Amino acid sequence: MTDAERVDVVVLGLGVGGEEAAGRLAQAGLSVVGIERRLVGGECPYFACIPTKMMVRAADLLIDARRATEMAGHTDVRPDWGRVARRIRDEATDDWNDQVAVDRLVGKGVRFVRGEGRLTGPDTVSVRPADGSGERVFRADRAVIVGAGTEPAAPQVPGLGDTPYWTNRDAVRAEELPASLLILGGGPIGCEFAQVFARFGVAVTVLEAADRLLPGEEPESSELVRSAFSADGVTVRTGTAVEHVGHDWRGFTARVGGEEHIAGRLLVATGRRTELAELGVVEAGLPNDRFIATDDRMRAADNLYAVGDVTEHGGFTHMAMYQADIAVRDILGQGGFSADYRAVPRVTFTDPEVGAVGLTAAQAGKAGIDTLIGTADVAAETRGWIHQAGNAGVVKLVADRDRNVLVGATSVGPCGGEVLAALTLAVHAEVPIDRLRSMIDAYPTFHRAIGTAVASLA
Repeated sequence: MTDAERVDVVVLGLGVGGEEAAGRLAQAGLSVVGIERRLVGGECPYFACIPTKMMVRAADLLIDARRATEMAGHTDVRPDWGRVARRIRDEATDDWNDQVAVDRLVGKGVRFVRGEGRLTGPDTVSVRPADGSGERVFRADRAVIVGAGTEPAAPQVPGLGDTPYWTNRDAVRAEELPASLLILGGGPIGCEFAQVFARFGVAVTVLEAADRLLPGEEPESSELVRSAFSADGVTVRTGTAVEHVGHDWRGFTARVGGEEHIAGRLLVATGRRTELAELGVVEAGLPNDRFIATDDRMRAADNLYAVGDVTEHGGFTHMAMYQADIAVRDILGQGGFSADYRAVPRVTFTDPEVGAVGLTAAQAGKAGIDTLIGTADVAAETRGWIHQAGNAGVVKLVADRDRNVLVGATSVGPCGGEVLAALTLAVHAEVPIDRLRSMIDAYPTFHRAIGTAVASLA
């Protein structure tokens, strides 16, 4: 067996959280080895947050130019996907090359190893380097941090595995768009891609097994997005599972509830998965579950930490950064706040934008909370009336009647994710509802709808 090299910290997986933790610990003077088999930075900068929001921005510009005809004058807009593809390739991803990220990490003092890493004990990690050199083993005296992220997951649909379907990674890399597209999954990823491609002229059909789009959000959010999809020409089928998928000279065929849907491409957007067994969790003394369980300091075991998507608290970049900060402070003995997941914000970047924080009304009810619900129609507010074209939206508040504080909130509409900031603060800080009622909101703004929703809680 290869002799183990002793270091202070080993970071297995350099996604957003792992990269942040490795860099900060090295800057603090610890000897740190960072291991990544793919791209340093993980999914977000190359296949998710950054490139997809470039796509969303471009699609929104197209629809806003078309909306100008209603309010400002005649416009003639011709979509050009090539401009979007070039921006993603050249500006966001460096043609999916992570050398800049590697250099940044090494510049902070991290020893970088590209290869397949695996836990071989609670404090040891073995690596098969990508350059074909021999196996290396590292033993961490202070901590091992697992930040290995997740992979696109495909459902067990007959025939699907035999087809060349797209995942989000393929869709982001697309240099040319198909004439038609089937999307399996009506969650945030599926909805964002559906609207973007439809606005660039693709005939899009979304197939969602749940009874509505965005099934994890409030029903009002689902209805507003579905209405927007109808205006964009997106076909939506909900409440029925895909029975079979095929691929032949016609393209992709999905059989759903007695119907056949045919398109040139198929995008699978049904969630994410991680294979913890492949990471060696059992050898490290952890159970082979769906996620790695951690305490409020991100510790999975003595000197073994986990951050980001491999934990059970949401696949968000901001979550990975938040958890990395907690783990770093714990390893350095700096104290400070511990993990608190009551006010985790999330945004689906459709038009209208869907922002939410904390519990939905249904989740609060299941938790046994005696709820008060408040709502406001964004389009009926002064700023919504001024905005006119594309002004659909809602602010929905979920309050705990007994404690007189918000436990959840939703902000849908133009700038829905930005308006969410005030609601996230209210949920996180447990601001009393009476205090929220006494606030002065700038006029005329979209966030004034919060005041209307708070007033309706009475």
